[in-house]
Amino acid sequence: AAVTAVGAGAKVIMVEKLPLAGGTTGKSGGVTWIPNNAFLRARGIQDERADCLRYLARYAFPRQYTPDSPTLGLEPGEYRLLEAFYDHGSASIEHFEKLGAVSFREFKMWFVDKHAPDYADHLSENKVPRGRALEPAAGAGSSLGGASLAAQMEKWLSDRGTPILLEHRVTALVKAGERVVGIEAMHGERTVRIRAHRGVVFGTGGYSHNPDLIRLHQPGLYGACAMPGSTGDFITIAAVAGARMGDLGSAWRTQVVLDEALENRAIGLGAFVLPGDSMIVVNKYGRRIVNEKINYNDRTHTHFVFDAQRKEYPNQLQFMIFDERSLDAFGGAFPIPADRRASRHMIQGASPAELAANIAARLAVHARHTAGFTLKPEFAANLTATIARFNAFARAGRDTDFDRGMHAYDADWQALFSPVRKGSTQPTNPMPNATMHPISTDGPLYAFILAPGALDTNGGPMINEHAQVLDAHNQPIPGLYGAGNCIASPARNAYYGAGGTIGLALTFGYIAGRHLTEGRSGAAA
Repeated sequence: AAVTAVGAGAKVIMVEKLPLAGGTTGKSGGVTWIPNNAFLRARGIQDERADCLRYLARYAFPRQYTPDSPTLGLEPGEYRLLEAFYDHGSASIEHFEKLGAVSFREFKMWFVDKHAPDYADHLSENKVPRGRALEPAAGAGSSLGGASLAAQMEKWLSDRGTPILLEHRVTALVKAGERVVGIEAMHGERTVRIRAHRGVVFGTGGYSHNPDLIRLHQPGLYGACAMPGSTGDFITIAAVAGARMGDLGSAWRTQVVLDEALENRAIGLGAFVLPGDSMIVVNKYGRRIVNEKINYNDRTHTHFVFDAQRKEYPNQLQFMIFDERSLDAFGGAFPIPADRRASRHMIQGASPAELAANIAARLAVHARHTAGFTLKPEFAANLTATIARFNAFARAGRDTDFDRGMHAYDADWQALFSPVRKGSTQPTNPMPNATMHPISTDGPLYAFILAPGALDTNGGPMINEHAQVLDAHNQPIPGLYGAGNCIASPARNAYYGAGGTIGLALTFGYIAGRHLTEGRSGAAA
């Protein structure tokens, strides 16, 4: 938003709560999911508008999706947000390139040299399942990926004299009548007021590190990758201004290692792509519940399944079970340690029964944090049967329970995140499905306790297709805009593909920057 506004000749002041700019984007890989991007078009691939909108709607609104409806079954406002994303996504990337703020290139899976498949590549509505993911052309493919994206924009703004006020926590909006004309912020013990002639744009992140909001709105969130500043400040600020709230219970989800998250909820890594082939995930009954290779956002939703008969959440905590092969072959691919002595959180047992006893002992240590969650008495027996069933699937090459490895996503991301460790004594998987290998019960078994977590939440005030925040009557609040994880996500709970979070944030930031500088916000120049 700031780059777009400055590029249009506006004067901008950026205000940041933390001691450094960039937020969670600066911590991420910087991948950006953009439909109908110029790189696709250059390769002669047509990401048609009608087709892409069907994919966006089908994935984000599966209960409402109606293919023959003019708005695909969505409310008009919801549909216009998806239209805006498609219509302006590629334009935003091309605009940043033209300004010289940041350049992008195609994101490729470096171990397999392929364009990354979308997170729902197998849906019939997805006509272009590869090639929408981009990354910064400088610093990408390394730990500097997200930092390079945020840092390049920060440098571009600084080079043009844009003030970036760090350690300034915005606490309130200043209004003249119904119009937002500025903000109040705290800098140490001092209150700072900043006048805004055209508008105020919030991009302040979600509320992953606000325990009160988590307790109110999330079904479970033990830890998050978001920066510590993600405490949901905009929810309160916007509510005071009369903003209408959208879905507050949504998030970009990932599983986390329970022990790690309980030590510090601001985790370094989530359990994104679970490594290993001789590996399964089971619930408190010792039964598999999901395709372990499905994307992290959708996989995490299985924690919230309610058993109507037993009146319980049997998957509230889950258990990643693997053997010596996966420990040796894939050590170093999180959460499997490169050196078994380095992991304080890995649980071991010589047999399914011993492993069950040791998991139960670990759960007892965490009982006050998990409402006393325990294994069922039949866990060990069921785990033995579950392993035997999975092993038969692995030998046959077909998982008839959950179709593990049957889609491009499973196989490609497995190859990317589960390369065989250098120095491993394990052979290449000879089974017909590379994502599955029989689990050995002759030697020790290992486990991690997995809990629901997030990259960040993505619920908050509602916006329209111009990124304007809406009031209780569904009308724009003049001068107030939002983008990113601080607003109700246009994609709801759908993670379209790698970079789905940043793609939406960049696009709606660009839309906000254009709208407030083109005189359509009604603000004085």
